[in-house]
Amino acid sequence: MDTFQQQTNIPKEFIFPKEDLIQAQEELNEPVIDLEGILIGNSVATQHVVMLVKAACLNHGFFQVINHGVDSQLINMAHAHVNDFFKLPLGVKLKIQKQHGSLWGYSSAHAERFSSRLPWKETLSFNYHENSDSNQSVVVDFFESAFGKEFEQMGLVFERYCKEMKRVGLVIMEILGMSLGVEKSYYKEFFKDTSSIMRCNFYPTCQDPELALGTAPHCDPNSLTILHQDQVGGLQVFVDSTWKSVPPRPDALVINIGDTFTALSNGIYKSCVHRAIVNRQVERISLAFFLCPKEDKVIVPPQHLLVSGGPQRVYPDFTWFDLLNFTQKHYRADHATLQNFTLWFLSSKFNKPT
Repeated sequence: MDTFQQQTNIPKEFIFPKEDLIQAQEELNEPVIDLEGILIGNSVATQHVVMLVKAACLNHGFFQVINHGVDSQLINMAHAHVNDFFKLPLGVKLKIQKQHGSLWGYSSAHAERFSSRLPWKETLSFNYHENSDSNQSVVVDFFESAFGKEFEQMGLVFERYCKEMKRVGLVIMEILGMSLGVEKSYYKEFFKDTSSIMRCNFYPTCQDPELALGTAPHCDPNSLTILHQDQVGGLQVFVDSTWKSVPPRPDALVINIGDTFTALSNGIYKSCVHRAIVNRQVERISLAFFLCPKEDKVIVPPQHLLVSGGPQRVYPDFTWFDLLNFTQKHYRADHATLQNFTLWFLSSKFNKPT
C-alpha cells in the first residue's frame, strides 16, 4: 500500500503538534560563501571565508557554498536517478526495505522505527566509504546486490556524487579548523578515513501541509551535513526563537554543523534545529550527505581548545558508534539529542558492572 495516496484526511500518525508547525515568516540570513579563492590557495580569500564561516557557526551553524567544484551535470544526474528510484513500483523499492535497527535501505516515513509524528517522505539511505580491499564500489554493490546489473549506472553516479561530497567536506573541515584556531589539517586528517551516510529524500505532495512535516525538528547527530535541495524549497532553521527558510540555489550546497562536530569543537560550534516542510502542489527532492568519522573513532576536541585556565571539557570521550547507536535504538533525534546522549552515556558508563 502506498502510504502517501491522496486521502481526504491525513492519517493521525502523520499529524504534528501545533508548536512544531508554526510557519516561517522570513529567510535565514546565512552567508553564501565562495570557495573558489580557497581552492586555488588565495590567502586573502581564505581569511575572508574563515571569518564568514566562524560567524555563521557561532550563530546557527548553517551556510551555503558556491564554486565548490562539484560538476553541475553530476548533481543533475544524481537528482534524476533519485527521481527515477522513487518512481519505481513500491514492490521494487521494498526489495531494500530498511529493517528496524539498520541504517541502510528504503523507508516510507520511517514507519519501521516510529508510530507517531511520522515524516511525510520516503528515503533511501546507504553507506559510503573507500573500499581498499576491493575494486568494487560499496555504493555500486549496494544497488547491484538489491536490483541487479541494470542498476549499475545508478550506483556509479551515486558513488561519484559521494566522493565529491566527501572532497567538499574535507575542504570545509580545513576551514572549520582555521576558524577555531587549531591546526589547519587537524579536522581534515580526523575525517580522512570516514564511514559516511548518503540519504536521498523524496517529499510527495501533501493534501494538508498545515498538519504534516517532511522532516521533524531535529539536530543532525553526525559531524557535517552537505545538502543539495531542488528548487521547490522546504528547508527551515530555528534561529532566535523563530523558524526561517533556507532559499534553494541550484549552484549551492547547504552546509550545517552536526552534534558530533559540536563535541569536536568542545561546544563552541553548536548544531542547529531544522526541519523540512511539505507542499500541496509540488514534490520535492533533496540529497543529504552526512560526513561521519569511522564508527570506532573517539570524539575528543583538539588540545588547543582545552588550554589551561580555559573552558573545561563539555562532553565526555565517546565514539561515533556510541552516539549513532543511541539515536538508532534509544532516542529519536530532536533539539536536545547531544545533551540527552551525554546524560545517558555517562549513566551507562558509571552503572556498568565492574
